[in-house]
Amino acid sequence: MTSTNHTDHLTLRSKECHIDGEHGADEPPADGSSTRPYKTLGYAYIQNIDHPTEHYLVRTSDTTIPEGELAWKAPAKSAVKKAQGVLERHQRKLEKQQSAEEENRRQHQAALERASSIVVSEDPSLPQATRTTIANKDINLGDEHQKGTRVKVCGRIHRLRAQKHATFITLTDGYGHLQCVLEAGNLTMSRDALLMAQGTSVAMYGELRKVPQGHSAPDDRELHVDFYRIIGAAPSDLDSLQNKVSASQNQWDSAMLDNRHLVLRGDNASSLMKLRATVELAFISVYRKMNFTKVSPPALVQTQVEGGSTLFKVPYYDEVAYLTQSSQLYLESVLPGLGNVYAIEKSFRAEKSLTRRHLSEFTHIEGELDFIEFDDLLDHLEELICAVIDAVLVKDETAQFIKAVNPDFQKPSRPFMRMRYSDAIDWLNSQDPPILNEEDKPHQFGDDIAEAAERKMTDSINKPILLTHFPADLKAFYMKKDPSDPRLTESVDLLMPGVGEITGASMRMEGYEELLDAFRKHGLSEADYYWYSDARK
Repeated sequence: MTSTNHTDHLTLRSKECHIDGEHGADEPPADGSSTRPYKTLGYAYIQNIDHPTEHYLVRTSDTTIPEGELAWKAPAKSAVKKAQGVLERHQRKLEKQQSAEEENRRQHQAALERASSIVVSEDPSLPQATRTTIANKDINLGDEHQKGTRVKVCGRIHRLRAQKHATFITLTDGYGHLQCVLEAGNLTMSRDALLMAQGTSVAMYGELRKVPQGHSAPDDRELHVDFYRIIGAAPSDLDSLQNKVSASQNQWDSAMLDNRHLVLRGDNASSLMKLRATVELAFISVYRKMNFTKVSPPALVQTQVEGGSTLFKVPYYDEVAYLTQSSQLYLESVLPGLGNVYAIEKSFRAEKSLTRRHLSEFTHIEGELDFIEFDDLLDHLEELICAVIDAVLVKDETAQFIKAVNPDFQKPSRPFMRMRYSDAIDWLNSQDPPILNEEDKPHQFGDDIAEAAERKMTDSINKPILLTHFPADLKAFYMKKDPSDPRLTESVDLLMPGVGEITGASMRMEGYEELLDAFRKHGLSEADYYWYSDARK
């Protein structure tokens, strides 16, 4: 006979719940711990409604005592009575909500049963529907004087609004939006109609008409539906799309990140993906006009480019390999045979930081030029960025979306300002008050200028800045030293107002012995880079 101790499988909760009327919060991330206390006792009671806590501890503000020394103590009887009243009102509200939800479910189920007898069928006397897409704007639209083309359009329900006289559906297929109008009747009373929800895939049939004067719809047209066919249903209860993700939610919430595949159906996220694709195509187009050759360097490598601490190590049969940090060294190795080259590939950095400047995986646009001087490199960066922006803005849809997300966007003015690292240090220190470094001290030569200080400077000057000649100790091993000052490198970061750094570049070391010295200084194996150093022999 076997005995089982069920206590081993219980998840134990803390027996103490903390409430701080001054420093607590009645919203996440407060959790009732001593470091994240709630603000009110009533809210704490509600949070523990299913798991009553034995001990509630409170503390109140006392300006004569430091916050860390305030004592936790049991709440007063009057406070407990008040909190119990808050809890009871909350429980009655929950019961009322549950009762209403149950009644709604009952009514909905009854409506579904009645709707099962309603059949929606296509009228054979109507013209044959022309298969089209939402993106197609070359279709005759009907109005009060003429009939429009009868079409068949497939898409997913993006929005649904049921009214007494009609149901309005916004259909999307990834290429645009189309308003569909279903007049009240069998079309809106069938079982399929009642089960329609955001995300439902459907084929809509009907006449395309101009939107009546005084009304609006995407592209000033709407589909007057006479028949539809459900292609794929979508959940309409707790698993519905709108219950999982919302445009009003913080995009960095864990629920939004876990449901990224659903977020990408939204207007903002999908538009950003389209903008991203347009930018990539613009780079390809501009590089082609500049006579660059596109190459695809390997993603699995055995060398570092941006520092060993940010390498992702992966097993490679009997050897060790890494996910590439950058393709620039490989690009440099093909210059003799291909001329100027570029790559648009994935790069990987093992930097566990939740900031916009730290990504574990990202699309990296990199170019390499042959037979240039440092000023040529600066000229190229300015021309490349401006040409890409011009190419992106040529497309009306993209330009409109940029204006929607950033109404103040303006093309960068040329020429770009050129500023040396040492001049940036002087500028930061000359402000009133000075813009300090990360140690809250005035900047000095050798400081790695932090993003915040860099942004303040760029936004204040309000011009694109080519920030040049960084100290060698701050940059990668392969960067060429400034012939007039070996402490510095011929390097550059491009800074944009409102954004900060958008790209970096440098000239390369040319001497074989100098490169070997750099390997040794950075603790790198010369043998691993034989293919790179060969170009200097």
